[in-house]
Amino acid sequence: MAQSSAELHKKPSPQNHHHETFPWKHIVGYIISLVLTALAFGTALRLHLSTTMTLTIIVFLAVLQMLVQLFMFMHLTERIHGDTFQKIFIYTGVFFAAVVVVGTIWVMTFKSAVS
Repeated sequence: MAQSSAELHKKPSPQNHHHETFPWKHIVGYIISLVLTALAFGTALRLHLSTTMTLTIIVFLAVLQMLVQLFMFMHLTERIHGDTFQKIFIYTGVFFAAVVVVGTIWVMTFKSAVS
C-alpha cells in the first residue's frame, strides 16, 4: 500500500529527516565557540605565562572548539546516511589538519637553514 507524498512529509523518518523548530543547538554551539575563541585570545594577550603554558592552554581550547564544531554543527551524532561518509570526512579532515600542523612545524624548524 503506497502512501501519499503528504503523509510521507508529515512522518519523521530517516529518509526525510528535518526539523521545523528554532535551531537552539546551533545558537548554543555558536555562543560556546565565541567564548572559547575569546578565552584563547585572552590567554595569548592578557596572561603573562610561559610560552609552553600558553600553548598548552590554547591547544586545549582548540580541542574543545573542535569537539563543539563536530557535535553542534557537523551533526556527528546523527546517523541519517550511515556512518561511512562521516568516517571518510572525519579522516580526511584529520589528515589535512595533520598536514597543516606538521608542515607548519617543519617550516618553522628549518626556516633558518633555508635563509
